[in-house]
Formats: sequence, structure tokens, C-alpha cells
Amino acid sequence: MSRRLEEEKVFKDPVHHSVYVQNETIWKLINTPEFQRLRRIRQLGTTYLTFHGAEHSRFSHSLGVYEITRKIISQFERNRYQDWPQEENLVSLCASLLHDVGHGPFSHSVEQVFGNDHERWTCDIILGDTNINRILKEVGRDFPERVAAVIRKDYDKPIVISLVSSQMDADRMDYLLRDAYFTGVNYGTFDLDRILRVLRPHQGRIVVKESGMHAVEDYLMSRYQMYWQVYFHPVTRSSEIVLRQIFRRADELYRSGYAFGFMLPQLKHLFEGTMTVESYLSLDESMVQAAFGQWIGERDELLADLCSRFLHRRLYKYISQDALDEALIERIRKEWARIGLHPGYHLEMDTPVDLPYDVYKPGAALDASEKPPILLLDNKDRLTEISVKSDIIRSITGLHRGNYYLYYPEDEVRRKATELEPEIRELFGM
Repeated sequence: MSRRLEEEKVFKDPVHHSVYVQNETIWKLINTPEFQRLRRIRQLGTTYLTFHGAEHSRFSHSLGVYEITRKIISQFERNRYQDWPQEENLVSLCASLLHDVGHGPFSHSVEQVFGNDHERWTCDIILGDTNINRILKEVGRDFPERVAAVIRKDYDKPIVISLVSSQMDADRMDYLLRDAYFTGVNYGTFDLDRILRVLRPHQGRIVVKESGMHAVEDYLMSRYQMYWQVYFHPVTRSSEIVLRQIFRRADELYRSGYAFGFMLPQLKHLFEGTMTVESYLSLDESMVQAAFGQWIGERDELLADLCSRFLHRRLYKYISQDALDEALIERIRKEWARIGLHPGYHLEMDTPVDLPYDVYKPGAALDASEKPPILLLDNKDRLTEISVKSDIIRSITGLHRGNYYLYYPEDEVRRKATELEPEIRELFGM
């Protein structure tokens, strides 16, 4: 079993002011190499190229998620809510702290190219031959599996899962506030203290006291604004496109037998699909960017140019389209090939509608991948899904907006603009 620390540890935090650690297991987990590695992984990937303050790490976010979970549990215990199982306190805190330990450098872009899954890596780290696993086993032999089950969303107590993964969980609440703070925008701010006060454990799930509906509306509107103003920002999307293209081109070259002038063993394992937990944990963003710096000198001009664009922030420009015109895109690709540009790399279509983000989804969860809805609890212990009572939430549920964007290297296209068909030249404003 885990013990309480003789002296409480406190982390100063710009979002929560203080993060309190009272449990020996939590303190030991924070000090593992696997968790400390998260200091070298940015929370928002390439967003720092759009919002220069977005340099915060997954380490600070993970501490924030832990702190929100600790506050929720503390509130449940202070009010002596019988529906909260106190024996689940430690597994909830550990899962909250470790939920992102499997993220790698520029994780979402790598996942799209190579089909990785950071949640699978998180469970592999928790269950593998790691310091984290050994510390969790000090609590109990089955304790690592219990924590991993919360991450996988198949733990036998859904109320614990919902603390870490639901439509209003500690993870979402922390990253909205933290991302808003470090990007310097106000969209993500909401009344966290009010929301924590109106959360209730009820019949095996976490619900919201009906009088707190307006605080939840504010939270969901903040989420909506953050997606469209920060997470879906077209410049950030451009940097992510260039980053994905670097990984895609490097993978193509490696598979073709190209002799790289510089190659990290970890990237070799990534391309071969032979990445182990040990090699995965040794990879961070500084190493990846060092590789990009070396690849600027590669013989392959396309890879060298992409790396230069990413490191020196010469990103692709974009034009917006109201609708997807596949015939037009194919025509542009043919023009690119005719004038010597690469149709597979120098033109990319993108729309936020295709991204796996949802502001809020009403209705019951369909499977483990679906997050359960937000339920309101009235003074007669009746539950109602929140969009039934909230006009505001109903208005943004399933709402898709925004245009299609065509991304391209403006300098390359402009250099060959005179060779383009007049109609396409006009489309790109040249």
C-alpha cells in the first residue's frame, strides 16, 4: 500500500497556482525518468510556430490533470458523497498523472503517418519493464493493470474512467485553461472552481448539479472557441502539414534504400515498425529537431527543403475554398507536375471538419471510444442529458464550420507562376 508523505510537496503552477502532492506513490512517479521525459515534449506540438508562447510541456499539463482530479476527489470526500468509492482514490490519481506518459515528440503528426497510438504506448510503459511499473507494483501486484485499465477505458468502475476521460474530464479542463494561458488568448477561460463545486458522484457516474448548467455552457463555449481560434488555426495546420511531410518523405526514402547522411537509431526503428518501449522513451522533440537540422544537408532536395521550411518557419501558404472540388484539385496537381513541382508534396488539402475533435456529442456512449454525455441532476435525483435543457449547447452540438484549405509552397509556385494556366494562376493570386 502507498503511504502519505511526511511533508506535502508543492509545485507552483501558473494555471492552478499550486499543485499539491501528498502521496508517496505520486511523488515517486513524478520523479521517474519516464515522467520527467514529458518536460521535453510540447503539449501543443507545432502550435508554438503560430502562438510563440505555446512552449508548455506535457509534464506541466499532466501535473495539472492530476491536480484537478485531486480537487474533485477532495470535494467528494469533504461533502461525504456516498456514491464515490474512496478505495479508488489512488488509482484515479495515478491514471490522471500518467494519462499522457505515452506521448512522443510531435505525437499527433507521427501517429497520422505511422499509425502509432499514444494511449497504447502509455499502457505499454505502465505495464512494461519501467520505473513507473515498479513503483505501481509497490502498491499491489495488480495495481499497474488497474491503472492501465483506466487509460484503456475498460476499468470495471466507469466513474473512475470518467474523471480522466469523458466530455468534461480533468484532462480537457486543464488543457483548455493551460493552452489559453500559454497562447495568450482568452477563449479557453471558464470558471473551473464553479464546475468543481457542482460535480456529483451519482449511481456509478459523475454528473452535474442542475444549477451548474450555465458554468458547463461556459466551459463548452470556451472549448468551441479554442478549437476554431487556436487548435484549428490555419497557420498551425500548415506547420503540421510540413511536419507530416517530413516524416512521410523520410519514411519513403528509408524504405527505398536511400543512404541517409544522418539517421537516429530511434527513427530507424520508427520507420521499420520495430520501436521498443526503451527506444521510444529515449526519443524526444530535441532529438527529432536535431535530425531535421542534419537533414537540411541531405542530397534529397525535397526532404532538405521540408526540414528547412519547418525549422526556419517558411511554412506553406493557403487559399480557402467554400467546397471541395476534386476535379479542380486534380487539375492543379497535373499543373504542378507539368511545371516541375511535386504534386504529392507541394499541394495538400485540409479541412478541420475531418479532425477528430468534438465540442460536445449528446446521447449515450456507443462503445469504449465514445465519451459519455454530460448529465444534469435535478433536486429530485432525475438525470437529463444537458443539450435537452440548454439552447446554447444544442446550438453548437455537431456544428461544423470553416472552409477547405489548399496549402502550397508560395515561393516555389510564384517562381514558376508564368508557366501556369491563367485560371490557376489567378486562383492562387499570382
